[in-house]
Amino acid sequence: MNLSSQLSLTVKEYSNKPAIIFEGTETSYLQLEGAINKFASSLNELGISKGDHVAVVLGNSPYFIISLYGAIRAGATVIPINPIYTPDEIAYIINNGDVKAVITLDLLLPLFEKMEAVLPTVGHIIICETPPNENKADLDITKLNIFTKLKSFTKMLSVGKAQFEGPVLNDDDVAVILYTSGTTGKPKGAMLTHQNLYSNAIDTANYLEITNSDIVVTTLPMFHVFCLTVSLNAPLMNGATLLVVPRFSPEIIFNLVKKYEATVFAGVPTMYNFLLQFDQANKADLKSLRICISGGASMPVALLNGFEQKFDVMVSEGYGLSEASPVTCFNPLDRPRKAGSIGTSIVNVENKVVNELGEELPPNQVGELIVKGPNVMKGYYKMPEETAATIRDGWLYTGDLAKKDEDGYFYIVDRKKDMIIVGGYNVYPREVEEVLYNHEDVIEVAVLGIPDPNFGEAVKCFVVVKNKQITEEILLDYCKEHIAKYKVPNSIEFLEELPKNTTGKILRRALKDQVLQK
Repeated sequence: MNLSSQLSLTVKEYSNKPAIIFEGTETSYLQLEGAINKFASSLNELGISKGDHVAVVLGNSPYFIISLYGAIRAGATVIPINPIYTPDEIAYIINNGDVKAVITLDLLLPLFEKMEAVLPTVGHIIICETPPNENKADLDITKLNIFTKLKSFTKMLSVGKAQFEGPVLNDDDVAVILYTSGTTGKPKGAMLTHQNLYSNAIDTANYLEITNSDIVVTTLPMFHVFCLTVSLNAPLMNGATLLVVPRFSPEIIFNLVKKYEATVFAGVPTMYNFLLQFDQANKADLKSLRICISGGASMPVALLNGFEQKFDVMVSEGYGLSEASPVTCFNPLDRPRKAGSIGTSIVNVENKVVNELGEELPPNQVGELIVKGPNVMKGYYKMPEETAATIRDGWLYTGDLAKKDEDGYFYIVDRKKDMIIVGGYNVYPREVEEVLYNHEDVIEVAVLGIPDPNFGEAVKCFVVVKNKQITEEILLDYCKEHIAKYKVPNSIEFLEELPKNTTGKILRRALKDQVLQK
């Protein structure tokens, strides 16, 4: 079984029920199935066949859902990409991922025109049309160098076949490749198979008791694995309705939850903080919610308690990572929730805390969290050595330090890696450092995460420069050209030299202590 075939079974049972509500428009399960078939058959006509890679560079919309399931049904492997990435970041993923076709918004055509010379494998750019508005510049696409590669998403639906049988999808075939930031500074493509995604969607839906009566607020970014499984695939497998929100805003969320009587909300701690701080809201605004789900980063206990007290709705915190499709733990609904914990292992997934030798530790001892189950990735795309280092004897080594209590509840203690989490997004210091090292006036640089009241963490940068005329603004502008906005340092501090140990290694801990003492 896989996502595509399970969705078809769901359609037979709930054909006239809304699958999607987007900006006031409802799409039934039967209509969604028809659109998926038409898009899949049109991809097939373009020459996209089993095993080909298709990039989806879109935000939250029915376009994304139809693209995802349509490409999967056609037998392709989907590579979701954050549409706010810079041309450098997008081009790297497309080239490394051997992408043959890209699905994106017409608003991003100037960006792809700029990248045209560095995307040799891309034969088709499928554009999703957006309505005219004052922010949309007039663009004569016939004058673009990429014009011959352009295809209309709308036209593909209009000429596609409502009935389409794609190739046989095997459990071990790669369905999605999710690029995650790596410690080397370049993203790694986690290969998730049909079995990985299907099993995690079904097990998550069952664990969270998602049924056809649920209306799930889908405001997390769909290109991120948290949304992909928890707020998109899991609900669709069980006949729930997706209330798709293109952009998170506390006011919009409160209005939509109230209007449609939504029952499930999933978000990162930053979102909960903004909802809690929204003065105009009260308990009545979220009274229809039966559960809130938090992930992406550890949720401060004070925030969790404050949110639950104000809105009288339980927050179930969980844990996952791209390499595990992603969910491994959630606080259970049938037993007491423990604030500060990521809960217990979901069904069919085993979590374990081990020492450096891979031996399981007794309760309340800190070690590395490792994971095993049908949700664990096949490996990293074209990176056998990294795969072998991460998956050992069937266990996925997460790199996160954790402990387990006597009741089987896990707690994340710290991150073994130097990853910074900004509003639920992963930022690796080295990725930012390498960008700054490319600046001709930068001698040394160290990046670390510091506490931030709104986004959990912020990126802090320390640099040593040759030219004393270089300002913080100049370096920040340089960063904005090369990395996504959320990775750009919140602040840059200039030093005469960086603290180092006797071997010359930069002492991040000393820098962090220096920040905390101020």
